[in-house]
Amino acid sequence: MATRLVCRDCHRVLDVESGEQCPACGSNSLSEDWAGYVVIAHPEESEIAEAMGITEPGQYALKVR
Repeated sequence: MATRLVCRDCHRVLDVESGEQCPACGSNSLSEDWAGYVVIAHPEESEIAEAMGITEPGQYALKVR
């Protein structure tokens, strides 16, 4: 069963199995230890997306450990 993990590199919230790669950036560095949750629908119009360096719509964690 998939677990909700977060990519340490791009902060995208993912429903993937442990040991899988992030489909967004290809990183293998996934974490279960994260806090905060933001959904970015229109990154080109979002100040939060700009501050986080997000260019693609999706679900993101604010802090990843």
